[in-house]
Amino acid sequence: MADPLECFAVAAPGIEPITARELASLGVGDVATEPGGVTFAASLAQLQDANLRLRTASRVLVRVARFRARTFFELERHATRLEWDRWLAPGTAPAFDVTSKKSKLYHEKGIAQRLAAATGRTAAADAPTQLLVVRVHRDEFTVSIDSSGELLHRRGYRQQTAKAPLRETLAAAMLLGAGWDGQAPLVDPMCGSGTIPIEAALIARRIAPGLGRAFAFEAWPSFELAGWRAVRERAESEALARSPVRIAGSDRDAGAIAAARENAVRAGVAEDIAFAEAALSSLDPQDGPGFLVSNPPYGVRVGEEARLRDLYATLGKLVTQRLDGWTVALLTANPRLDHATGLDWREVLRTSNGGIPVRLIVHPAV
Repeated sequence: MADPLECFAVAAPGIEPITARELASLGVGDVATEPGGVTFAASLAQLQDANLRLRTASRVLVRVARFRARTFFELERHATRLEWDRWLAPGTAPAFDVTSKKSKLYHEKGIAQRLAAATGRTAAADAPTQLLVVRVHRDEFTVSIDSSGELLHRRGYRQQTAKAPLRETLAAAMLLGAGWDGQAPLVDPMCGSGTIPIEAALIARRIAPGLGRAFAFEAWPSFELAGWRAVRERAESEALARSPVRIAGSDRDAGAIAAARENAVRAGVAEDIAFAEAALSSLDPQDGPGFLVSNPPYGVRVGEEARLRDLYATLGKLVTQRLDGWTVALLTANPRLDHATGLDWREVLRTSNGGIPVRLIVHPAV
């Protein structure tokens, strides 16, 4: 049996514990959180499975080398010894993402040039590329190869977006962080282009989020189609035909709801979500108790907070009057607006969305 690969699932700051729980559920070994992600040990099949199933990670790296170098001569000596043929197919152009901190070799472009030369690859300008991530800290090099390709939040379904789109990985983290597991009704009354309800439908139906896309590891020399096909078929066999619970999304913006419906069709979950053009005040779930999970406006621009105070107050009243026993989870950026709801909250995580620091808060606060 081949030695396990040392892997690193990249996750947004604050999301790492949720990604770690996802990985533990996949049965991989040595799961441990680090700033910016989660380390784990995996076979090649498990690496492929992680790319296919992870809902909250942005990419999965394989750490292929560690060494110490303080001069370009040392760097070149180590780099020429790496097993480039194991990871780079003929005709593939390596692309290096280098970050160097507190090290003698601080010229990141120069490091990338030496590493590229060491691969022995010369490729045409339009050749396929393979990303390698190099981190240098206090003269210690860590070289990793990207197994994902496009970032994992790009599931392939979201071609239509509303004014403030929410990353698919963050929407999934909100749902999982709130404790929703696809076994209770769910509503998002400010759903925009539908990312939260769509991610909820994928969770409820146990659909692996990566089934509709390709991955970088498919171009590796070690790639075997039969093994990858088995990984995909196993994931496909676990999917449910329909969501076992009601999922609803509404928004007062007709264009947003039109985009949400189109995105749900591309995701294959259009029949699982009840979308409606409606104001927040019309919120009246048909069943429950369940979960309300939403990404309301943040009020970060000058003059917005006063206008949004009524929105948050309305939401608080609706929760009190119509959502007895429900769990409410909001992604927010302004504690004063949180307070305007009149509800007690507990903070589940802190991260950022579009460069804005945000918090996932949950009610009840127990």
